[in-house]
Amino acid sequence: MTAQREDVTELPGMETPVLGPTGRPLTDFPVPPKIKSHGPARIIALCNQKGGVGKTTTAINLGASFAEYGRRTLVVDFDPQGALSAGLGVPTHDAVTVYDLLLGTVKDVSSAIVPTATENLDVIPANIDLSAAEVHLVNEVAREQILARVLRQVADRYDVILIDCQPSLGLLTVNALTAAHGVLIPLECEYFALRGVALLVETVDKVRDRLNPAIKLDGILATMYDPRTLHSREVLERVVEAFSDECLEELGREHAAPRHRIGRLTDVEANTQRISRVLQRACGSCQVAVHVPSGLCWKLVPS
Repeated sequence: MTAQREDVTELPGMETPVLGPTGRPLTDFPVPPKIKSHGPARIIALCNQKGGVGKTTTAINLGASFAEYGRRTLVVDFDPQGALSAGLGVPTHDAVTVYDLLLGTVKDVSSAIVPTATENLDVIPANIDLSAAEVHLVNEVAREQILARVLRQVADRYDVILIDCQPSLGLLTVNALTAAHGVLIPLECEYFALRGVALLVETVDKVRDRLNPAIKLDGILATMYDPRTLHSREVLERVVEAFSDECLEELGREHAAPRHRIGRLTDVEANTQRISRVLQRACGSCQVAVHVPSGLCWKLVPS
């Protein structure tokens, strides 16, 4: 006797939710609406003391995403390596940089702001001079709040300010956390990257307690996730287990395309969507520009 298979029809409102890589149902975010006025900005620091986890790539993509949706966005290159400036095609040699603003040799923040070829997206560049900033600032009064004072001058002009931090927990990073309303932690799906997250979260807690009571952890963004490897899946599972809802649904996936394509960004900067596609193909950390506008954009800067 052959058992007949019964057709199961899902009732309206009872559909099985679609689960993401984190094992949680994916949230359907609406498209961010247009806005008629701008400012004051929400300041977000992208921070992780380990290098190579996707901070700069995420900052470029988030900036392009916010700009694409009409949000005036300022990205601050706060890393002496200057990768963010290079990625956006901004020259840093003999230019006014964030280093000059921190030391007070340049008082007008506007003189350091460089518009990119993407509408609504500006950048304050950095170069290797920034590596000397901590030595010069160590004896300054309220040295942890210098960046906050700098950004206060232009916060009303923008909707979002993104700070791309250097890979350390030194004075520059503490300045970024003191100035920020929220911190986003890009985390490579790799064991050694996972080990330092607890220390970073502890640093954020200390800054909240002593310097900036308003700062909150916006989330942990898993980057360079490759679902084909057991290691990536195990690390992501461990992050979700340890940080629960603080681990964002959006993931930066690893792609096999050559990473040197990032250097060609300046050829396509006039078109934000093309930038997004090039980054997604080239950089591994970049579902952000395509998937995030309706996800992270809502979470980080609610309209």
